[in-house]
Amino acid sequence: MTQTGEPGKTGEPAKLVEGSTMRHVVVMTATATFGLMAIFLVDLANLFYISLLGRNILAAAIGYAGTILFFNISLCIGVTIAATALVSRALGAGEREKARRLAGSSLCFAMLFISIAVLILLPLLGPILALLGARGETLKIAHDFLLIVVPSMPLLGLAMCLAGIMRAAGDAKRAMYVTLMGGLTSAVLDPLLIFGFDMGVNGAALATVLSRFALILAGWHGAVRVHDLVARPRLSHMRHDFKPISAIAFPAVLTNIATPVGNAYMTSAFSQYGDETVAGWAVIGRVIPIAFGAIFALSGAVGPILGQNLGAGQFERVRQTLVDALVFISVYTLGVWTGLFLLQNSIVGVFSATGDMAALIRFFCTIVAFTWLFNGMLYVANAAFNNLGYPTYSTLFNWGRAILGTVPFVYAGSILAGAEGALLGQGIGGLVFGVAALIVSFRVVANLKVEPDATKPPPVWRGPQPPFSSGKSASMG
Repeated sequence: MTQTGEPGKTGEPAKLVEGSTMRHVVVMTATATFGLMAIFLVDLANLFYISLLGRNILAAAIGYAGTILFFNISLCIGVTIAATALVSRALGAGEREKARRLAGSSLCFAMLFISIAVLILLPLLGPILALLGARGETLKIAHDFLLIVVPSMPLLGLAMCLAGIMRAAGDAKRAMYVTLMGGLTSAVLDPLLIFGFDMGVNGAALATVLSRFALILAGWHGAVRVHDLVARPRLSHMRHDFKPISAIAFPAVLTNIATPVGNAYMTSAFSQYGDETVAGWAVIGRVIPIAFGAIFALSGAVGPILGQNLGAGQFERVRQTLVDALVFISVYTLGVWTGLFLLQNSIVGVFSATGDMAALIRFFCTIVAFTWLFNGMLYVANAAFNNLGYPTYSTLFNWGRAILGTVPFVYAGSILAGAEGALLGQGIGGLVFGVAALIVSFRVVANLKVEPDATKPPPVWRGPQPPFSSGKSASMG
């Protein structure tokens, strides 16, 4: 087994380079899912509390705001992917001090990059909401909500990177504690601020901001105090590490913002049918992360398994990890689809949905939920691309999915069957790109070759090479 090679608080061997890959996939995914569920359940609770105020316009405002927040969260996910990939590779190759240095540099990169993005976004919130279709009081409520939440995004990015560093070390349990802590904090503060202090939507926004401080505390304790996996950042280290971090982070960010761009188009498409339909889309947008949380978590959970085994040169285990992940999402998606079909009346009732709002929710639960199997395929493929040295591939597939797999299908569906047709169109559009991305990811893995000197750990990847080129392996230096 590959050793970390450094004594210290946790001089244990890299955990993911031996043992059942399916077990690693299930354990890493399950713990990551529980953590994400805490956040998503609170998000769903926010919408539930706001629905109790008895105005669909408030739910619609949260729907518009959620589209922009999804963009911000995608930035955080992008930089987290870079931190997780690089740290896991270094640990798999037995280079613990290098992993610590990369972790410290990644945290600084995340804070700087996301802070710049926030400064650019703040003055554009109003025009973007208007572009999405928000009008009048709905736009004002959404704008006020975002003015409170958006400035706290660097905190979320830092917390997500800390959790990613722990996943890179194979400590899925403590990574889960990060999001659980944030979720529990929000669960306590949401009803207190929304109803107790009569702050309404702004109370939900303030609870979200405060919960992110709890995320930071939990992440810092696990990554720094327990694992000692974050070295003190130095300017010389940051200059040296900027290239490998940005080589993964920038394509990963571009990859992840494709999804909110596609969702923004969906929100705009639904806006023509009125606030009831937008409110239905807002509920669906909160149900999806809860129902398919394991698919969201799987991408981040599989990354460290791929990264450690890549660093250790165990390419057969890399391939098997992809197979196991595909089996997992297939069984999981079918189970969730069945559950949503059976629970659709309860979901409609919980949110007091009527008319077009209820119709859209029912249609999703009955038919469209199944198409998330293909989104799951895309998520698994993206994890492979980002962690095996081909982040630009995930960028191309995600943008293809967001544009070519969304706009024409949604437009055609809208013409043929209104709002329900638009929703189904988005699902159908994901089929082609999900299957294609999965095929290419297996081809990438098939082109990985064992280094001539098996005792020498491969250095960190420095750039992509075409996986279809004859007789050439994926470059790892």
